[in-house]
Amino acid sequence: MNDVKCSLIERAQAGDEKALERLVCENTGLVRSIALRFTGRNVDYDDLCQIGHIGMIKAIRNFDISRGTAFSTYAVPLIIGEIKRFLRDDGEIKVGRELKRRGALVMAAREKYIAENLCEPTVSQLASLCKLSEEETVESIAATAHTVSLSETIGDDLTLESLLGVDFTPEINEKIALEQAISTLESSEREIITLRYFRNMTQSEVGRILNMTQVTVSRKEARALLHLRNALT
Repeated sequence: MNDVKCSLIERAQAGDEKALERLVCENTGLVRSIALRFTGRNVDYDDLCQIGHIGMIKAIRNFDISRGTAFSTYAVPLIIGEIKRFLRDDGEIKVGRELKRRGALVMAAREKYIAENLCEPTVSQLASLCKLSEEETVESIAATAHTVSLSETIGDDLTLESLLGVDFTPEINEKIALEQAISTLESSEREIITLRYFRNMTQSEVGRILNMTQVTVSRKEARALLHLRNALT
């Protein structure tokens, strides 16, 4: 980030309204491009842009220059989050109750299968038990994944933060940033990251569920983590 932008951000955070206004104007294109993704939901495009600018202002006021993170990397998830929150509260984005119901059904079937067979069921087995397609089953598993902090210990005293090599702080709204980055992964890589780091499964367990070898899971996981690292730095 150049010195001029750093200076503008520092001045804006100190209460300089002109610096804040200039930063908002310079980033209007970014806000508008993000707002464009959410058109077609019976909400005026200009209203979406207005809400997006609220996220931009929050990003400017809370951005930590000392972290060395690109401002746009920090701002994008906040803008998206602000628009999604508005749409959800406005009733345009539903909570996905059916997906949650299916998720609970799949997890109940999984727990029962493990208790009876002492091993993880495959996706096809779960799909058969729940009378769902395999795609719906994987989607349901992902929907039940609990939200974790990047600093939460996973497995062998590892964290997503340590694996990605990124220093995150609470102010970054890490949940939104991570979810946005994960959404850009290929579907198989996204499933692996979900099962490994949100369901706390081993590579072997993931391999059995997705019908992959442990080596394939390891390779895809490594590629996914590299992608996430690049997306979050």
